[in-house]
Amino acid sequence: MNVEVKIASIHTVAAVVAAYISFIVSNGSIVALGNNQTLGALFGLVILIIVGKLCEKLLGKEEVGGFKGWLWSGIVPFIFIWFVVWTMLINL
Repeated sequence: MNVEVKIASIHTVAAVVAAYISFIVSNGSIVALGNNQTLGALFGLVILIIVGKLCEKLLGKEEVGGFKGWLWSGIVPFIFIWFVVWTMLINL
């Protein structure tokens, strides 16, 4: 399988998980955190950074292609899927 496809697949799965965690944090399910959309967005961005570093370690920094490769194969799919799933969960 191509490296770009692996990166996009890993980031897509992580985006669904991040959207669910962001939904739980932002709708007030965790009483101590309250109803906080900013904190939900922060959790999603932290997950994005962790997954990016994980991909660099698993696949090799040279294979990923640095920030430019990570941007198009990882960040863009993550952000799109994350926002779409988070929005769908909020509107249920």
